[in-house]
This record gives sequence, structure tokens and C-alpha cells, in this order.
Amino acid sequence: MICRMGGLILIGTSLLCGATCAQKSAKMVPDNPSPHPAPEQPIPYSHKQHLAFSLTCKGCHMNPEPGNLMRLPETSVCMQCHATIAKDKPAIQKLALYANSKEPIPWVRVYQVLPGVWWSHRPHLAAGVKCETCHGEVAEMATMSEATSVTTMYGCLNCHEMNHAKASCDTCHKH
Repeated sequence: MICRMGGLILIGTSLLCGATCAQKSAKMVPDNPSPHPAPEQPIPYSHKQHLAFSLTCKGCHMNPEPGNLMRLPETSVCMQCHATIAKDKPAIQKLALYANSKEPIPWVRVYQVLPGVWWSHRPHLAAGVKCETCHGEVAEMATMSEATSVTTMYGCLNCHEMNHAKASCDTCHKH
């Protein structure tokens, strides 16, 4: 038996949950119950501003083999537009310095896969899961923050159960 209480998952055979068990959320991956401020990034970046120009997630984020992590774009991708657009702004000048030095921007990753968890974007993308399902309404975010509880066991199990996907321990916890 799996019983959800707030952000906790209790697993057992004789739990007395009764009416205190939370009902399935209409959202596959619930929002974080507490605020998670956006980390300070080396260059300010607004998904809201960029996605308003009809850019897509896949246009900037690549998923190379083995498919575990989406990659952040090379600075040359950014400079395709910013060689002429907003080039006098300090943030774009800093971007150009990274591009000229061929150094990657040291972005601070917002979502971290926890130790002991095996996870890959590949099967989720193949199943048609949209980026917003796990990362929230990115197109509305001026700064990227951990808007959903996707890195929690509760978030994963909730989505897997709602989609009738495999949810046994070895799905995420490989030996």
C-alpha cells in the first residue's frame, strides 16, 4: 500500500491512512510545496523573454547519448542572434566573452538528480512527456527555478501512477 501524506510517501501493509491520504493530484508532477528561489546565474537569462520569440526547448537543449541529461546550448548558439541583437547590453557582452574564449558558461543547474537515483530524459521524451510536465511553466519564468517536485520520489511516483508507467523500485534505483 502506498499512502501519500503531504510530501511524504509511506509504504506499508497495514497503514491507517483513511481519509488523511491525499487524493491523486490532477497535475502529473506537483508544484513544489515551498518556494525554491532561482539560483544566481553567471548571466541573466529569461526563458519567458526568449520563448516569446517562438524558440523551442529542443532548439537550445540537446539530448546526446546516452540521453540522461539535456545539454545547455553552446555559446555559439546564443551568439547566432546576439551578435546583432542587444549586443551593447552588459550581459550580452559577457556572453560574447565566453563565446570568444570558447569556454562554456558555468550555469548553475536548477534540477539535480539525487544520489542513488538513475534517471534519463530519453524514455520520458520517447513517451511524449512535455518539458512543462516536469519543469513547470517555463515559458512564464523570467528566472528558472525548481517549480515542481520532479526530483522527489513523490513527484516521480505520482506521474508514473497517473500514466500507468512502471513504478517498481528498480525503475529508478539501479543496483
